[in-house]
Amino acid sequence: MDAVAVKGLAYQYQAGGPSILKCINFKVTQGEMVVVAGLSGCGKSTLCGCISGTVQCNRYGVMKGEVVVNGKNVREMRAAKLALEVGMVFQDPDMQLFSPTVEDEIAFAPENLCLPPDRIRERVDGVLALVGIADLREANPYQLSGGEKHLVALAAVLSLDPPVLILDEVMSQLDAAGKKRVSTVLKKLRDGGKTIIVVEHDLEAVAFADRLLVLENGAAVRFDRMETLLADRDFMAAIRLIC
Repeated sequence: MDAVAVKGLAYQYQAGGPSILKCINFKVTQGEMVVVAGLSGCGKSTLCGCISGTVQCNRYGVMKGEVVVNGKNVREMRAAKLALEVGMVFQDPDMQLFSPTVEDEIAFAPENLCLPPDRIRERVDGVLALVGIADLREANPYQLSGGEKHLVALAAVLSLDPPVLILDEVMSQLDAAGKKRVSTVLKKLRDGGKTIIVVEHDLEAVAFADRLLVLENGAAVRFDRMETLLADRDFMAAIRLIC
C-alpha cells in the first residue's frame, strides 16, 4: 500500500515566481524509509512542506499536482486532521518546543485532542520509552543538547501517532553521537511500521534507509534503492553528493 503518492507536484512561492519544484512524481510504500538528498536550494524542504501541508500557510503559493497520504489528498484536509496522518520534525527543534518540561511538551498534542487523562499518560509514557528519553521527563527542553532536542521534538510529534513521519535535516547540527542516537530511533520506528521521509546530507548516517530520492534544481533525477545509488559513485559525484 502506498503511504505517500506524489503526482506531478510543482510549487511556486508566488504566482509568476520561480518554480521550486518541477513535476515531481514518486511513491513511498507503507513502512518504508526514504531519504531525500540534493544540494542546498534544490527544493527538499519545500517538498517536505507540500507533503506535510505546511506550505498551505503561504497564501501566495501556487501548488500544482497532487500529494496523497494514506489515500487522502492533503489539500483537502484541515491542519488538525492532517497532523494525525503526517508528523513533521523541523531542522531547528526550537521552532517546535515551547513547554517548560519534556513531559508537558509531549502531552500538549493529545491534551488538545481532549483525550482522557489516563490515555494521555499512557501516550506520554509510551513515547518516552520508544524514543529512549524517559530520563528527560522533567527536564527543560531548552536546556538539552541538540540531539536531545530533536528527540523531544520527534517524541512530541509521535504523541499523535501519525503513520507518516517527515524529518527535515534533523541531523545537520548533530555530532556523531547525536546522529547515532537519532538513527537508532529511526530504525526502531521504521521496523515498527512507520513510514519515514528524511531529508539528509550525511548519507552514511542514514545508509540503512530503503530508498533514496535525489533532487536537482527542483526536479527528481533519480529514485532507487539506497545501496544502488550509494554504489553508483560516478552519478553521486556528478551531482556533488559525494567528493
